[in-house]
Amino acid sequence: MPNNNTNKLTDLKVDTLKYFFTDIDDTLTEEGKLRDDAYSALWRLYHSGIKVIPVTGRPAGWCEMILRTWPVEAVIGENGGFYFSFSNANSETQTDHISETKREPQKVHREFWMTEDEQKENRLKLNKIQDEIFKTIKGAGLASDQFCRLMDLAIDFKEDVLELSKSEIDKIVEVFKNHGAQAKISSIHVNGWFGDYNKSKMIKKFCKIHLKKDFSDINEKSVFIGDSPNDEENFSMFKNSVAVKNIDVFLKNMTDKPKFITPSEGGKGFVETVNHLLE
Repeated sequence: MPNNNTNKLTDLKVDTLKYFFTDIDDTLTEEGKLRDDAYSALWRLYHSGIKVIPVTGRPAGWCEMILRTWPVEAVIGENGGFYFSFSNANSETQTDHISETKREPQKVHREFWMTEDEQKENRLKLNKIQDEIFKTIKGAGLASDQFCRLMDLAIDFKEDVLELSKSEIDKIVEVFKNHGAQAKISSIHVNGWFGDYNKSKMIKKFCKIHLKKDFSDINEKSVFIGDSPNDEENFSMFKNSVAVKNIDVFLKNMTDKPKFITPSEGGKGFVETVNHLLE
């Protein structure tokens, strides 16, 4: 479906790019895989002095691994439930936590939206929601990465199960909301949680605490790229918001659309964005 409310990627102009916020699933990846060209693009951003911050619905366990093994400044995970960064990071210059000669000691700082007691209380309520979903929506599955989640409940509708229909996905969202929980649809999961946080709110908190800046001070110098409705708040919040082309299937049901759309889907669209901005 043509998108008359967005611009071509070639129209994107950023005078001084310093921060690159990116979704992961179906934005960086293709068919669940992080391919060599997309991973190389992350390194090109890093070596250009641009701070990369993945913003994902994926769990705490993944975020710990990503922070320690990818060339990133921090990771915002579980749809804004927390961010992980290195506590000795320098917010003013490119963090040199990747040494060519000697490995520097690294300590991870974990900033959560809610206390540990609140997380435990919410988990009990999420367990009840999980039971109801599995009783009422045949074919829904528990996300395979649920065992390493701290803040939310991820219901699989496509990754490891036969793809559910839109009406079935909407029913999953309805169950979450009937219990007073938030629910967001990604390209593979419905993520639900208790609390007033989301990706955009945690981005602002990350800027305030880690970068020691208001988001308004970095917006002109930043890009966000995503692929699905759970990125809507960021499409609206960022002046330079980009979506990879697979966003097209969701556009008609979205209120806040990206400002720019890439020619290609998934990781290829991510690489196109990096190429355009760096070249």
